[in-house]
Amino acid sequence: MDKIIKTILAEWIGKNIPVIIPREINLQDYLNMKVNKIIVLNGFRRVGKTYILYGLANKLLESNSREEVVHINFEDERIPLKTEFLSSLLPTADEIFNKKIKYLFLDELHNIPNWGKWLRRTYDNQNMQIFVSGSSSRMSEEEIPTELRGRFLEIKIFPLSFKEFLKFKKLSFDFKILDFSDKEKPMVLKALKEYLVYGGLPEIVLIDENKKFELAQSYYSTVIKRDIVERYNIKNEESLKALLKLLLDSKEYSISKSYKNLKSLGYEIGKSTLQKYISYIEKSYFAFSLPIFSYKIKDQIQHPKKVYFIDNAFINSISTRFLNNFGRLYENIVAVELKRRRKECYYWKNVEKEEVDFIIKNDTKIEQLIQVCYDLTDPDTKKREIRALLKASKNLKCNNLLLINRDYLGEENSEWFGIKRKIKFIPLWKWLLS
Repeated sequence: MDKIIKTILAEWIGKNIPVIIPREINLQDYLNMKVNKIIVLNGFRRVGKTYILYGLANKLLESNSREEVVHINFEDERIPLKTEFLSSLLPTADEIFNKKIKYLFLDELHNIPNWGKWLRRTYDNQNMQIFVSGSSSRMSEEEIPTELRGRFLEIKIFPLSFKEFLKFKKLSFDFKILDFSDKEKPMVLKALKEYLVYGGLPEIVLIDENKKFELAQSYYSTVIKRDIVERYNIKNEESLKALLKLLLDSKEYSISKSYKNLKSLGYEIGKSTLQKYISYIEKSYFAFSLPIFSYKIKDQIQHPKKVYFIDNAFINSISTRFLNNFGRLYENIVAVELKRRRKECYYWKNVEKEEVDFIIKNDTKIEQLIQVCYDLTDPDTKKREIRALLKASKNLKCNNLLLINRDYLGEENSEWFGIKRKIKFIPLWKWLLS
């Protein structure tokens, strides 16, 4: 065990840390908190958590030695999945290093048994700042081990925002004049189309276009195998894959309808197992769902849920129904962005099946109603979207109405059978950069 630890620590001393493109999140803000906390970066695989840690490590190495700033990736196949590795880690570092570790970065620590107890003991007894990353809900506020409660701060990491995407593509614009620039606005719209089609997972953003979907499919396979099948010891892998394909080809789902669809395709899977599988998928951060807005919990349970995916690359590379369906891609991007902005979201639907995509709730108050429509050029489409917003506005007593679309910026006073409201229209690219 000591030999493996010594090898890994020696490799760290000589490791070349890659050049990092800065993200919007700045971990330096967490270095000088009045109360020391374990900082946990949590999110879907390959969203860039390791590189965010590298970015801070690089900064700290400007004034500290490699012995004081240490990074360990627990997905290294040489590291045994045994608690003894953790128990021996710091004593071995003390043995071979001349200085005490001041900053400890731990990638995918949750792979090791009893990691929570070791982390608690280290936090309590060592004078160091600890940063941890994870690709599983085991690192989330909901599932964090009891012994760590009150001692950690979770930071959710998402794929690149559109602003970060532009930075990764080395595109910079003067946003004050962008609306009026015949040269720059087409460049932004071209970048937006790429962002919509291929998503914001950093490695996919930077790789050649002809390899983007191939890499997305590779991520998809890894998530199924590592984060769902292996973690939850799933025996019926084919049914799980069929369910995922079903969800990727759907805008909403219910347990009973999914059960019937899978049964018609020849997959024998019980409703309770189906519910568990959907829970596992969401805990891997691959997908998330929104309930219908209702003050009655019973309604939220009985109505279908709308389903969204952590990155558009998966819709375009795997879904057979929504490939290059920009209406679906617009809505998914908005859903992910609202989640990034930590908004509590629902959808609204009335008995006439008219729907508003996002109801934003802040505590007990309805804060905003957001409708997403790619193309408003058809008058009937525009009327339909506005009519749903107006009816929802009356029903939910909210006058803050927004319609995100492809290219129309403005405000309109709209009316439907006595319901009069002002509606704001904003292009998607502008909303994403706001």
